[in-house]
Amino acid sequence: MDEAATYTAFAAQEGLAAGSLRDVALAAKAAHDSGRERVLVFDDATGRTVELDFRGTPDDVLARLAASEPPPKPGRGRPRLGVTAREVTLLPRHWEWLASQPGGASAVLRRLVEQALRENSGADDTRQALEAAHRAMTTLAGDLPDYEEAMRAFYAKDYDRFGSLTAVWPRDIGDYLRRLVATVRERRARA
Repeated sequence: MDEAATYTAFAAQEGLAAGSLRDVALAAKAAHDSGRERVLVFDDATGRTVELDFRGTPDDVLARLAASEPPPKPGRGRPRLGVTAREVTLLPRHWEWLASQPGGASAVLRRLVEQALRENSGADDTRQALEAAHRAMTTLAGDLPDYEEAMRAFYAKDYDRFGSLTAVWPRDIGDYLRRLVATVRERRARA
């Protein structure tokens, strides 16, 4: 399930745009050019701010975005490029066991990692959504009233209390953070 990446932009406490990075970057550029303060763009999946260079025209901003996009992922099959060699430290008995397995150590390690990815995908998705909500909440609401209490309610899974505490926050910030927390809640329910 490959979901399209979404982003959300804010100027101070007002939401500007949500959607693709291209669309959100253009809205953020327009806000920046009009003198709006504290223009921030968030990656909704990670809760991290996205650094954008607003110099030049909107086309210049988009050209820099296109240049910074990672290359497409290689297809299935035996990887020729994109293989990353790293050091792995194991005990001698682990190396002996790996050596006795069909395909050798690398093949066994790849299978074990793939199995762990499949088995832990729900927990990993939940953890990533939780971290995204935490990051965005800290950046956007760290100075707002009852921030600490809202954070405690969030981690205690007291979603009703979280909702009531954030209801007094600026509308766009509260709506965005409640949406991120709803994602955490849904993933916790599935995991």
